[in-house]
Amino acid sequence: MYPIVALNLPKTELQIKKKGEQLYVNCLIRKKPIILTPEEWVRQHFIAFFINELGYPKGLMSVEKKIKYGDLDKRWDLAVFNTNQDCFLLMECKAPNIKITKGVFEQSLLYYKKLQADYLVMSNGLNHVIMKKNKSSNQFEKIDIFPDYISSE
Repeated sequence: MYPIVALNLPKTELQIKKKGEQLYVNCLIRKKPIILTPEEWVRQHFIAFFINELGYPKGLMSVEKKIKYGDLDKRWDLAVFNTNQDCFLLMECKAPNIKITKGVFEQSLLYYKKLQADYLVMSNGLNHVIMKKNKSSNQFEKIDIFPDYISSE
């Protein structure tokens, strides 16, 4: 699948370069060229959306950090933290051709168990599922809009 497709997100200007036959995108957080896969295309658009449209602090975003889950090494796609280092939002990005299914939700819950985010988002860039943790019922509730960033201060 060619990575550059229209997404259900505001347009953003990404720095894309070609080296040989491979496309690279300059990651807005890691500040280095990353192979441009369809999933990375979605992730970079969300990073830009969160920073430019919703005012999320770039310095409190983390991309593809490794966590241990039992004997497995896993990596979350995107996490946004509060100033007290609690996880505000945890995001699972998929390529546009991958459906957001129960399996994607279950995968997201593996990371959630470690980070305990206030919000859990799953998206393929076309369809977005936004969940808010209800602290009193300890259940997720589906919501319709992306949350405004709330600092811990």
